[in-house]
Amino acid sequence: MHAPVTRPASPGAASEPPRRTRRGGGYWVYLVPSAVLFLAVVIVPFLMNIAISFTRWSGFGVPKWIGLDNYRKLLGDEIFWVSFQHNVALILAMAVIPTIAGLILAAALFDYIGRRFGSRTASALRAAYYLPQVLPVAVAGVVWGWMLHPSYGALNEILGAAGLGSLARNWLGDPDLALATVMAVMVWFQLGYPVVIFMAGLQRADPALSEAAEIDGASWWRRFWHVTVPQIRPEIFVVLLTCTIAALKVFGPIFVLTRGGPGQATNVPAYFSYQNFFQKANVGYGSAIATVLALIIVVVTFLFLRVQERKP
Repeated sequence: MHAPVTRPASPGAASEPPRRTRRGGGYWVYLVPSAVLFLAVVIVPFLMNIAISFTRWSGFGVPKWIGLDNYRKLLGDEIFWVSFQHNVALILAMAVIPTIAGLILAAALFDYIGRRFGSRTASALRAAYYLPQVLPVAVAGVVWGWMLHPSYGALNEILGAAGLGSLARNWLGDPDLALATVMAVMVWFQLGYPVVIFMAGLQRADPALSEAAEIDGASWWRRFWHVTVPQIRPEIFVVLLTCTIAALKVFGPIFVLTRGGPGQATNVPAYFSYQNFFQKANVGYGSAIATVLALIIVVVTFLFLRVQERKP
């Protein structure tokens, strides 16, 4: 029998890599639904809002083009500037104070409560602090309205029972107290968010650095400020940015608690825009207020991101 003849392989056959099916080219298709939704819900309404801001329109009929008249009126509108000042105060109550207090509470829960009483106790307290974030704004606002009512509110009743009835006030009806009262409520409402974020950040911080500083004789405060805080710098920026944006566009608590009153004592740009949209039927002017507020939020976000990019 003759042996089978083996044909030599072609010179380029051995070196030719196996063909691979190109994958990944169709992944962009899965982004189309989100892109369409973002375009329909955010981009198109925002562009329409900008276009309406250049018109005089009551919400019915054909808008009348008036150019920059709404923006000129806005620059000289005292109510807008007062409402913007209130917004700055709410940034203090919703961003600055919760960030500082949340950082201290998160450190206490993580370093003291967690180690002394166990992680379950720390988690339970963390959930308790976060509970106001879970509650609907309308429900929380109604409950606070009951508690702060001048006639039958729980706060005045407690003050009276403690012999401090002279301190009872119309907390939401006094123009001199209304904004401070709303600020206090917003601190309560906002505090849980930074606590949760900072506790998550503390879990990724390197404990060896803190232990080394402790061996060198550094106090708890020095270890916390010089070792721990720099490690959770990204979380601090995230909390400050998101809480500042929430303060700039705050609407629900103002609507439920005070309706911007008494007078203009607690009015903010978002609620002022709502008043012009739906109560005064001045849609063009309300759109101008909303556009300016959106641009302010974009500028603030850009500045935060630029500062965050800088190396410490």
